[in-house]
Amino acid sequence: MNAYDRITERITVLLERGTVPWHKPWNAATSTPRNLVTKKPYRGINVFLLVSMGYESPFWLTFRQAVRLGGSVKQGEKSCPVVFWKRTPFEDEETGEKREVPLLRFYHVFNVSQCEGLGSDASPAITEVERNDCAGKKPAEIVAAMPQRPAIRHGMTQASYSPCEDIVGMPALERFDSADHYYAALFHELVHSTGHETRLNRATLNENTGYGSDPYCKEELVAEMGAAFLCAEAEITERTIDNSAAYVKSWLERLRADKKLIVQAAAQAQKAADFILNRRLEESAASYEVAAR
Repeated sequence: MNAYDRITERITVLLERGTVPWHKPWNAATSTPRNLVTKKPYRGINVFLLVSMGYESPFWLTFRQAVRLGGSVKQGEKSCPVVFWKRTPFEDEETGEKREVPLLRFYHVFNVSQCEGLGSDASPAITEVERNDCAGKKPAEIVAAMPQRPAIRHGMTQASYSPCEDIVGMPALERFDSADHYYAALFHELVHSTGHETRLNRATLNENTGYGSDPYCKEELVAEMGAAFLCAEAEITERTIDNSAAYVKSWLERLRADKKLIVQAAAQAQKAADFILNRRLEESAASYEVAAR
């Protein structure tokens, strides 16, 4: 079973149990999952996988890391798979050109709560520097600081994004149940806007052939996951979300038909959130490879 199969299987099991991983709230300032040894946060699909495990501590580590710290994994504890990209040498048979290609790999991690004998390393405090680096921003600040932000037009009947006009349409804030609901909806549409050809030029937006098409469904998943990342940054936990049986069933069908969908959509969602948050691309790329052994 390859990495895509393993992760898709994990997500489908959660969906079958009624848990929509990208709808699980978390607070970016304190509990974004991160590696205990490197202190680097996990990203992309790994965030949803780890948050869905339900542990209070945000710290995770591999079996080997636990042993190196003088501890061990408790008997009977189950690991959680996480993925990373590994660059593998490749030689073109026709041209003889040598280059590296990224291949998806996975390994297994355990929460510190599943381990023993780690001593004071088991529950490290979030340092002030780390807290400042990932401290939650106000939703309005995130929107205002977005680079190349599209025009936002209020007074519309529903939230939407028009790629042709590059305009986000929004109902007035007072029409929402709360400001958090308003910004969650706005984040969703702003993630869509990052796919515009002048920004990230995302194929799932620009090749969209309408409601129900394959690119449309992929783009919606990108927008949902991207909004989840932004809501975590803004410390928004209350959102209007669809957890209906029909919703879950539709995604189960999609994921079973395309084993690469969930990993690719989460990666695109992370890139979209990074763009909106104006994170430097080199920082974004580097933190994808948290392949701590």
